[in-house]
Amino acid sequence: MLPQHLKQIRVLMLNDKENLGRTLFRLEQGFELQFRLGPSLQGRKVTVYTNYPLEGQRFERNNFRVLKWNYPAGSEDDSDKFCSLDLKIAGSYQYYFGHGDTEKSGGGYIVVDPVLRVGADNHVLPLDCITIQTYLSKCLGHLDDWPDRLRVAKESGYNMIHFTPLQTLGKSRSCYSLADQLTFSPEFSPEGQSYTWADVGALVEKLRKEWNMICITDVVYNHTAANSAWIREHPECGYNLVNSPHLRPAWVLDRAIWHLTTRIAEGRYKAKGLPPEITNESHLNAIRSVLWKDIYPQIKLWEFYQVKAENAVDQFRALLQNGVWSTEDEKNNRSKTGGKQGLKIIQDPQYQRYGNTVDMDSALETFIPHRSYPTQHAITDCCGWLRQKLDEMNEEQYQIIQHHQEQAVSCIVGNVVYERLADHGPKLGPVTKKNPLVTRYFTFPYQDMTLEHEMKLLDQPDKTCHFLAHNGWVMGDDPLRNFAEPGSNVYLRRELICWGDSVKLRYGNGPEDCPYLWAHMQKYTEITAKYFHGVRLDNCHSTPLHVAEAMLHAARAVRPNLYVIAELFTGSELIDNVFVNRLGISSLIREAMSAGDSHEEGRLVYRYGGEPVGAFVQPSLRPLMPSIAHAMFLDVTHDNECPIQLRSALDSLPSSAIVSMACCATGSTRGYDELVPHQISVVKEERFYLKWNPSASPTSAGEVGYHTGIIAGKLALNKLHQELAAQGFIQVYVDQVDADIVAVTRHCPSTHQSVVAVCRTAFWNPKTHQYSTSVPPMFIPGKIEEVVLEARTVERDAENYKKDDNYINGLPEYTVEIKEHISLQESTVVKQAGVTSKGRSEFVQEITFQKLTPGSVIAFRVSLDPKAQKLVGVLRYYLSQFSPKYRRGSIADENPPEKCVFHRLMSKLTLAELNILLFRCESEEQEDGGGCYSVPGWEKLKYAGLQGLISVLADVRPNNDLGHPLCANLRQGDWLIDYVSNRLIHREGALAQVGQWLAAMFNYLKHIPRYLIPCYFDAILVSTYTAALDATYQLMSSFIQNGSSFVHHLALGSVQMCGVGRFPALPPLSMKLDEVPYRVSPITGQKEQCCVSLAAGLPHFSSGIFRCWGRDTFIALRGLMLLTGRHTEARNIILAFAGTLRHGLIPNLLGEGRCARYNCRDAVWWWLQCIQDYTAHVSQGHEILRCPVTRMYPTDDSEPCKPGEVEQPLYDVIQEALQRHLEGISFRERNAGPKIDMNMRDEGFDVVAKVDPDTGFVTGGNRFNCGTWMDKMGESERARNKGIPATPRDGAAVEIVGLSKSAVRWVVDLYAKGLFPYDGAKVHRDGKELFISYAEWNQQLQQSFETGFWVSGDPKDPNEKQPDLVHKKGIYKDSYGAASPWCDYQLRPNFTIAMVVAPELFTVERAWKALAVAEKKLLGPLGMKTLDPDDMVYCGVYDNELDSDNYNLAKGFNYHQGPEWLWPVGYFLRAKLYFARKMGEEAYAKTINLVKNVLSRHYTHLERSLWKGLPELTNENGQYCPFSCETQAWSVATVLEVLYDL
Repeated sequence: MLPQHLKQIRVLMLNDKENLGRTLFRLEQGFELQFRLGPSLQGRKVTVYTNYPLEGQRFERNNFRVLKWNYPAGSEDDSDKFCSLDLKIAGSYQYYFGHGDTEKSGGGYIVVDPVLRVGADNHVLPLDCITIQTYLSKCLGHLDDWPDRLRVAKESGYNMIHFTPLQTLGKSRSCYSLADQLTFSPEFSPEGQSYTWADVGALVEKLRKEWNMICITDVVYNHTAANSAWIREHPECGYNLVNSPHLRPAWVLDRAIWHLTTRIAEGRYKAKGLPPEITNESHLNAIRSVLWKDIYPQIKLWEFYQVKAENAVDQFRALLQNGVWSTEDEKNNRSKTGGKQGLKIIQDPQYQRYGNTVDMDSALETFIPHRSYPTQHAITDCCGWLRQKLDEMNEEQYQIIQHHQEQAVSCIVGNVVYERLADHGPKLGPVTKKNPLVTRYFTFPYQDMTLEHEMKLLDQPDKTCHFLAHNGWVMGDDPLRNFAEPGSNVYLRRELICWGDSVKLRYGNGPEDCPYLWAHMQKYTEITAKYFHGVRLDNCHSTPLHVAEAMLHAARAVRPNLYVIAELFTGSELIDNVFVNRLGISSLIREAMSAGDSHEEGRLVYRYGGEPVGAFVQPSLRPLMPSIAHAMFLDVTHDNECPIQLRSALDSLPSSAIVSMACCATGSTRGYDELVPHQISVVKEERFYLKWNPSASPTSAGEVGYHTGIIAGKLALNKLHQELAAQGFIQVYVDQVDADIVAVTRHCPSTHQSVVAVCRTAFWNPKTHQYSTSVPPMFIPGKIEEVVLEARTVERDAENYKKDDNYINGLPEYTVEIKEHISLQESTVVKQAGVTSKGRSEFVQEITFQKLTPGSVIAFRVSLDPKAQKLVGVLRYYLSQFSPKYRRGSIADENPPEKCVFHRLMSKLTLAELNILLFRCESEEQEDGGGCYSVPGWEKLKYAGLQGLISVLADVRPNNDLGHPLCANLRQGDWLIDYVSNRLIHREGALAQVGQWLAAMFNYLKHIPRYLIPCYFDAILVSTYTAALDATYQLMSSFIQNGSSFVHHLALGSVQMCGVGRFPALPPLSMKLDEVPYRVSPITGQKEQCCVSLAAGLPHFSSGIFRCWGRDTFIALRGLMLLTGRHTEARNIILAFAGTLRHGLIPNLLGEGRCARYNCRDAVWWWLQCIQDYTAHVSQGHEILRCPVTRMYPTDDSEPCKPGEVEQPLYDVIQEALQRHLEGISFRERNAGPKIDMNMRDEGFDVVAKVDPDTGFVTGGNRFNCGTWMDKMGESERARNKGIPATPRDGAAVEIVGLSKSAVRWVVDLYAKGLFPYDGAKVHRDGKELFISYAEWNQQLQQSFETGFWVSGDPKDPNEKQPDLVHKKGIYKDSYGAASPWCDYQLRPNFTIAMVVAPELFTVERAWKALAVAEKKLLGPLGMKTLDPDDMVYCGVYDNELDSDNYNLAKGFNYHQGPEWLWPVGYFLRAKLYFARKMGEEAYAKTINLVKNVLSRHYTHLERSLWKGLPELTNENGQYCPFSCETQAWSVATVLEVLYDL
């Protein structure tokens, strides 16, 4: 078991209705796969099923089990829960998931790679190390001779051999047409010997152990040889005319064409211009003519698809005359045909001529006479109509068959052109029975007879069961469709490119459809898997998927680590993936011969493996990314045409070198390296391969040695390929130097060694093509350590090639001139190498070539220059304290900087310092004279701190997007690197030390090549960032420390919003308080307090006087400070605001206290709620009540006092706030007028707040001001809304009533416990002094609330004073006693706040009803609609810049009239949870799911947001609003509070 930090874990997010059957996910054994829920599934009861077996159990494809969920952060949070698989067995596995009543709402496949082992010590052969060579088995001779012939592969550096099938071959001698799938071919045994599979197995095992070679062979499931004995005994195993009668018309055509062949061969068509020797276009026209004039009219194929009209009409007439047409019958007929008008023809399942019949129900329905009693005349009419329709339908069928026949003519002629006229075709010569006009499509195991006689056989099933369809392939066909099944017309249209030696096998849907065939093929598969380590699926794209799936299942039962390769000609990567997924294919064969030029060949190298050079270091735990199938990239396959004929002999070596530099499996076919100048035919070749003799002379005929062909070059290339893969050279860069030269770089990301192979291809023969004599110089970054190899294909004196009669021989006139492991000076290919230095870190060698002739290759081993190599090693040494993956290639530092243990350094930082390290937006940074970094040609980073970069790199890293402008900027210069460290070095204390540590790391970074800078810069940043997050959570409460990722993300909002700016945002606290932070002022040089303040939102409310707002601070304080454990800082903020109390109110805009505005009625109640929360959350929290408060305004009219001048305990300040409300507050704002508010009308500056003596409700405001959080003031003169509040909410706002109830209940409780000295307050009413007790006030609120606020909708409700204004029932009013009474009745989300802070005011059933209405009408994806969408002034899109004539919209007048604000969602969900508990278990369970589902969208937004926050608001249905703060304190805080409640 690997330690957790090294274990590779991949995470697959499950999303509802996402079917990934065509997406490939490749994993290795030893990996862990985790399934996690995407946002669409969170909050649902999801079950994940897989057929991956439990340890120790057998894999059964249809045996699915349920995976168990793990809850790392407790079961109430879905953001981290996962279920997992420890992958230990190779193969293809399926998963699917469902929820609720849906069993399958998504799924897909995973493919686990096999592990191959070789050698006596069983060491692993990685898939990317594979170099394979294909052998045509029939050319190996007797088994005794195999080692000498196979040794060529070993000595040429291959480590895998692919044998074509070793079974007894069919009559055609094609390697892939097998007569008996179960026997080892007797041709491999000398006379008197009889070798068996066990002998082959022993050889395979010997090669594995002694030669370190793996052996694989083919499995052929699609067909068997036409002369297989078993198919004669079991004709049901093929497609014959009994089990597949739909092929009868195609068989008739096939026989007619065979008879045409015999007549042409006998010269009987010469007179019609069609001799046996077909040589020109006129002969082709004669074929067309004969088919249309002689053949088609004779065989009348259309009759198989037509109806005998007379018979059908007679049957119809008889029905009518027997009275089967009454209305009752008509109803029945309608029901039988589903009431769909129209005549239906039933295709004869036996496909006999005129066998089709009419569906009489549809005939009666279509041609029934429209009167109740039939006359003879009516019957005659009906029969006439039917006859006419049938003639039309027969004509349609005739036309369809004509189209099929046209296609058949076209295909027949095309075939003749290829086989007899085309230069690249086999040029078969005259038409004979041996070489017919076209290949036969069906077997005919009888003596020839006339076509007429043969037609009579159609009625004899004992004969027709032996007419079996041949196999082949269809150009451009859908590989997922079987072309021999009903519904396909491939055989009739002659579209099959046919293999006349092989019968297509018919498996049906499962073993029950053809038991013998399934059992036979399973046994064949098991034999193969027993003796070989892998299989090649021949003709995979047309093997029925369910068959291959079942057979490979049987094979893996025998050999679990079976290596499976296949060729797929589907033309679509998605369809390739279907095959790879279902079959668990390990590698797909890819052909270098598909490239038309060197440029395309280089592109294939880049496509088939490796990551880009300088790629980012990926974390061990990361998302599972879709991949392309692992490639087996072959310079030539045994099916390809000969490259020497298509290109030139000189190209063999450089093209092979390009292929062997690919970061995947590679290989070739025996004969390529020996320069055999023709294709070695899988059908016709019968000669043997040459044997190995190391001392064979270059021209010796019967042997192969190092001097033969390009073998010496191939050996060096194969060794290099294996070394690069084994040593982790996983990065690839391909450079097209010029039209013929391709340079491929393989780079190792831990040692930073590279190998650069420069290959000069020769796609055209140099004897006929003029190649350029000048070769451009190359610039290789780094220090060239050695020339790994240089090789050129050269001509030598030898006889010209003559094809040997007994052995497969190659061109003797070429050989390879090769040197290996030499210094640059010893090279004959390189003229000179100059060193140029590009800056302090770029060490570049310029290479000029003298002998890089077409057909040559040179490979350099390159290191970084020694200084860079050392410094990158030291950098890796420091990074290895964060992750062991940097240990390889690391070098210990001789003079370490003092502060090298970084975690210790981080632990010294405060949360306020972490705010500077991680966050700070543009305006916060500007206060200090800086700003966020601007990436040229792109955009500014969101934060100056690390998060600004981390947010961008999180998108760049997984995709290795090295072309991103940020990466380009890093490669171009040190500006960003210096920016990151310099902004910290200028600070004080621990922050400066972090800056110095970063500067030290960056100092190493600056000396390494620029192409590596993005990946190491990212590594340094990620390490620093991760350590900073760890330090952050360590300073927070256990709720945060033990919380989920979601809780962690939200807790970062506390660091984001809470900071200390250049100017103190809070007024000074009492000197008598402990734990108040001080600093030397950067402006005055004097000692000053530097308390953390809470920004309302970024970027708009982050600095200066607009940073702190009373209402925003105290709505966010519980979530961001109390729940995160920042108790002292919370206390300081509470006391600082307490010092600014004036008129019994807390300021809305704080403005450091001196510029405060007392224009809101709710902030004081949110402040009181926070003090209550503080006493509840903090140990000994009630101590805050006795803390001294230094009053800035001890009286309403005093000038600001100096700190400490007037001090009093907090409980006195609380008492003042309550007493002033009971007394009644009424004043005019100071400096009223445009100086403090450009838009407000004069009346708006009058502030009133008081307690209504009849109800106890806190009431106030007027229609020209807005004293609650819905505070949009009209600004448009054009729309005439300037100075008019959109939502005055005057009277008693519901949330203020709730907050005041909470506060009064709390002080009553405090008084009872002796913690608060006041039980009420004295007030003056009507000239008398009265005492009002808090207990009475509390009681009064309890009694008045539902009477005043519940909207029952019952016309008889005695409490409902204005029933005509009710337009939503079962809700709570938004206010009570507004100047515009209809405003009271608007549905808004504010009542949910009262439910959370004072749930005792609500009757459970009513609360539950009102919450249901809010959920249905107001809940959006992220926020709550601020107004009922049914309201006439609702508008959900906020645009603050748009000025128009529209009163309700101009200048963002609808800010709180529809747009979806996030913070009320927190209160809605908390209220829902509270009352759900009261409603019972079922309601609670449903609510938990709702809460999880809603919050999952916030989690997704948080993860994806570059700001790492939640916005102030969205437009309707969660759409992005460009005028919103990107991250808002109260949005983050209230969501965190929900998770705390969970």
